[in-house]
Amino acid sequence: MTDEAVRKPARVVVADDQTVVREGIVMLLGLLPGIEVVGAAVDGDEAVRLVAELAPDVVLMDLRMPRCDGVEATRRIRAEHPGTQVVVLTTFADDASLFPALRAGARGYLTKDAGGDEIVRAVESVLSGDAGLSPSIQRRLLERLSEPEPQEPSEPAEPPDGLTARETEVLLLIAEGLTNQEIARTLHVSTATVKTHINNLFAKTGLKDRAQAVRYAYGKGLVRPPAG
Repeated sequence: MTDEAVRKPARVVVADDQTVVREGIVMLLGLLPGIEVVGAAVDGDEAVRLVAELAPDVVLMDLRMPRCDGVEATRRIRAEHPGTQVVVLTTFADDASLFPALRAGARGYLTKDAGGDEIVRAVESVLSGDAGLSPSIQRRLLERLSEPEPQEPSEPAEPPDGLTARETEVLLLIAEGLTNQEIARTLHVSTATVKTHINNLFAKTGLKDRAQAVRYAYGKGLVRPPAG
């Protein structure tokens, strides 16, 4: 009997806060050879709990979830249950989510448009000790590693003009071009709360509109201009 014939299916937990997406992934995995779905979680806290209860081989982890996001859940799982590997399965293939997830201990990273064969390969790769990264993610990782390290300021700058840490955070998101609604989603607060922070920071700095806020952020060195 060959190794393939006696190999046990990989026991997998799926973590995604969107019901339709989570159920769709579970259904897809149920059709794939060599994979057995043993649990599904609606957020990072539940994913950690299911790993403790079920000891799966792999967690397919969404990143953007309420309460406990995928990066923090990955960090906890890898610290508390090192026998379980994590493959990130997310809509976003951007550096902002990729590198924190890998630093937290994820061994694989796939976008949600990955096909069944690609998911199987990623699961098999991480279980064999390799990295389960899609080709596009591998390219981006290599590109990032080849980029020069950004020069860090010698001392962390204090928020200017008496701005609080949260008001400064809102200012930086304005400088990135985010709308109030996008800032609210990013910070997990209401739009009304964002408006309050903006009113406060405008009052403290004497700013009148978002364009002035962007110039202010650059002028105070809170945002670095892109390298030319």
